[in-house]
Amino acid sequence: MTSLTADSAGQAGAPRAGLFWRVALVIAGLAAVIAVAAFAGARYGLLLAVGLGFGIVLEGLRFGFAGPWRALILRREPAGLVAQLIAIAAVAIIAIPLIETHSGELIGAHAPVGFAMIGGAFVFGIAMQIVLGCGSGTLVNAGSGNAVGAVALPFFAIGSFAGAWHLDWWTGLGTAPVIAFGDAFGAYGGLALTLVLLAMVAIIALRGAKPEHRRIPRRLWLAAGFIALLAIANLVIAGQPWGVVYGLGLWAAKGATALGADLTGSAFWGAPANVERVRQSLLTDVTSLTNIGIIAGAMLVASWRRGFDQPVTRLPAIAWIAAIVAGLLLGYSSRLAFGCNVGAFFSGISTGSLHGWVWFAAAFAGSILGVKLRARLGFEGAPKRGGQP
Repeated sequence: MTSLTADSAGQAGAPRAGLFWRVALVIAGLAAVIAVAAFAGARYGLLLAVGLGFGIVLEGLRFGFAGPWRALILRREPAGLVAQLIAIAAVAIIAIPLIETHSGELIGAHAPVGFAMIGGAFVFGIAMQIVLGCGSGTLVNAGSGNAVGAVALPFFAIGSFAGAWHLDWWTGLGTAPVIAFGDAFGAYGGLALTLVLLAMVAIIALRGAKPEHRRIPRRLWLAAGFIALLAIANLVIAGQPWGVVYGLGLWAAKGATALGADLTGSAFWGAPANVERVRQSLLTDVTSLTNIGIIAGAMLVASWRRGFDQPVTRLPAIAWIAAIVAGLLLGYSSRLAFGCNVGAFFSGISTGSLHGWVWFAAAFAGSILGVKLRARLGFEGAPKRGGQP
């Protein structure tokens, strides 16, 4: 065989090999959904499929939370935040009336505003900018091969477990009553108020931007639409809004139990409902399933793009230490704040909860500080390895 013939054969073989692996990835995803449906029930298989959808959209269309907030803070680029607000509005149009008319079957992401909640959201905003990933962002980053995300994720879980353990003490510092716009103003009054507030934030963000930065890229419009559809599907199938933090804490709780820890001393983990969830399979926990799906979906997209050969991330030692500490803080603070960008900001606001708006204000303020700290901790020189933009 001549050199020219060999080169041609190699070039022809590469696309065939790539196609084989991509088909294999799709088959693996479908097989996982079918296996969960067969083992735990169709509802849980559907939830894994929803989680895969979240991961594919978040990674595939570069739709995130931490990165867009950073872009707005540093460069006055509002497109990412506005896309988030559009997705939240689309979910709210369906979710708020649906929850009000099916209160016995569906629940909203409603939580009280308190000192610990505000402080937790502020700390979360700092930590998510340090590792450039919120709750969903850390899952996506870990799945897509981002080493910082992979390091932060287990510590996020440990922090969530610890924050839940101490939650009773922190809420004892003082909380206001839970305020849901749908309960206070009726389904359509609460929806109208939510949409007006979302529009006001979007207008403020757009007016503060440079004219050339006011256009929303098509990929973000698509991502906002897909995320909204998946979030509505999550609400209908799971009976509750999209969340992240509880599932991660549950993973750590199951690990602690496996190591012989007694969780009955915790008001949170010792509660009958949580004791039962720790005992049951993760394949029957709705939040864990979507979390697993997000990791797997991001992994599918990253592997589809680059194969399984991931580059090595090189960072100074202080950055790795910061990633561990930030991971712990992400988990602990989000538990005190009753959620992360997904459970508190996205799902809280889209189901008409006042605490979602307070969380947003406190976390954004923390993000301003976190952006400054990230540059000082040695992360800025690291090349991107997929994950949140």
